Amino acid sequence: MPAADSTPLFQEIERLTKSHSLRGSESLCKLLEYLARQSVERPDAPLKEYQIATEVYGRQANFDPQSDSTIRVHVGRLRMKLAEHYAGEGANDPILVRIPKGSYHLVFEMKAAPPAPEAPPPPSEAAASVHDVERVPWPRRLAVSILVACLVVAIIVLASLLWAHKRATVAGTSAAAPPATNGPLAEFWRPFISAQEEPWVIFSNAAFVGRPETGMRYLKPHEDAPTRVYDHYTGVGEVLAVHALDEAFNSLGRKLRVKRGSLFSLDDANNTNLIFVGSPSENLSLLDIRGTQEFVFERLTEGARKGDLAVVNRHPKAGESASYLASPSSTPLTEDYGVIAMLPGVSPERFLMILAGTTTFGTQGAVEFVSRPDSVQKLMHEIPGSTTAMKPFEALVRVKIARGVPVDTELLAVRTR
Repeated sequence: MPAADSTPLFQEIERLTKSHSLRGSESLCKLLEYLARQSVERPDAPLKEYQIATEVYGRQANFDPQSDSTIRVHVGRLRMKLAEHYAGEGANDPILVRIPKGSYHLVFEMKAAPPAPEAPPPPSEAAASVHDVERVPWPRRLAVSILVACLVVAIIVLASLLWAHKRATVAGTSAAAPPATNGPLAEFWRPFISAQEEPWVIFSNAAFVGRPETGMRYLKPHEDAPTRVYDHYTGVGEVLAVHALDEAFNSLGRKLRVKRGSLFSLDDANNTNLIFVGSPSENLSLLDIRGTQEFVFERLTEGARKGDLAVVNRHPKAGESASYLASPSSTPLTEDYGVIAMLPGVSPERFLMILAGTTTFGTQGAVEFVSRPDSVQKLMHEIPGSTTAMKPFEALVRVKIARGVPVDTELLAVRTR
């Protein structure tokens, strides 16, 4: 039981769980009550994501906060709900509850009582105050005059700075470097930038079931009801990958058109060049076209990693493995593998580019590899005749990951058609 002096704190927590902002969100209410107990009863004990995940949400002992952001997402949503409550119906609550950034302990702040309104002065006093204003001492009038002058000068200086910044911005824009038409990056992407129409970037958005606050997983078509499907989520790596592609194409003087996988149609494949971002396990639109033949994404059907997604090497050469897998899900993600492939399109004169990893970070690493001149130059060196015209190829890369960020991508093998 809480101590007597903590009763008002728990009363505020109870008020919050019944508020309009949190009503109906069982998982956030449960999280709030847990954080309150820990903050009041054990204020000096550290409160970690792992502890919250296992004690509040029943996650398994192998929960990895570095690769699973569930708790950070929940706490972020709770922080916003608290701010929403105190900005509205809780504006007059006697206690304010906050979750400071970088901490999971709650902070309770007692609100000061509003000051009592002052009684209006008697008529005689009001009249006297008017005469007092007229008799303001000259030093005070001088101070006010100086303050006004300073404000005018500040406004003039600010306007001058803004005008100078605008002129510099315009000048910088007009002097910007022209689009690169030569060099490794331009030669590598030549089939995509030489076409009249802008290429489509088709990014993965796999079907999920569940809700973010209770946990989500991939849809199992034969087990899950279609009414529970959410297809508007995509990985962090895919988001950053599209950004990297956009910057690369912008440097080449071209733009991209972006579309999520669930909206892809075969008309897109017939009419323009396509860049697929994400593996077939998530970017299901890849299942509608002919994909890679040498490095193929498949789920293992046997062995210790049964069920895990792997890049299968159809024709291993000396020193190569038959399959490549990311770090096991029971350990922090430090390694992934990706495929980079340029293939003939569905119709003549069209091309497909497939950029995919077995995880979202492998996809990001593969895209960043083909967005940098130095790395595409290494890849083109392994493709005979690529200095005159890019030819269809498939490549395998290893992506090193640290704290959810691809830090190095190594070219392992290349196959040409």
